[in-house]
Amino acid sequence: MTTRYSKEHEWVRLDGDTATIGITPFAAEQLGDVVFVELPEKGKTIAKGDEVAVVESVKAASEVYAPVSGEVTDANAALEDAPQTVNEAPEGDGWFFRVKLSDKSELDGLMDEAAYKAFCEEL
Repeated sequence: MTTRYSKEHEWVRLDGDTATIGITPFAAEQLGDVVFVELPEKGKTIAKGDEVAVVESVKAASEVYAPVSGEVTDANAALEDAPQTVNEAPEGDGWFFRVKLSDKSELDGLMDEAAYKAFCEEL
């Protein structure tokens, strides 16, 4: 599975036509200790760039934007009871939601891992 990254620090991992989405370790580190996560409802149709979820830390609240368009097929309910998972495993068990893609070509506009690392080094 290939992972792609947005400039808003979300990651997208594709499995068939379903994308799992979360925030990057860089974003989790910037936020600090995550204390609350608000996730999208299953069945919600989202468009690339939409505010889809909210993550709150001891420092700040931040929106999570949709890096791709589609229909939300799953949300990581485990984060409601254990939001710290976002800090512990941002690209693993700390995923936010899954989307059935409506336009796979949107992935072409996202960065691969090397490009994302270079992008973060410039920040």
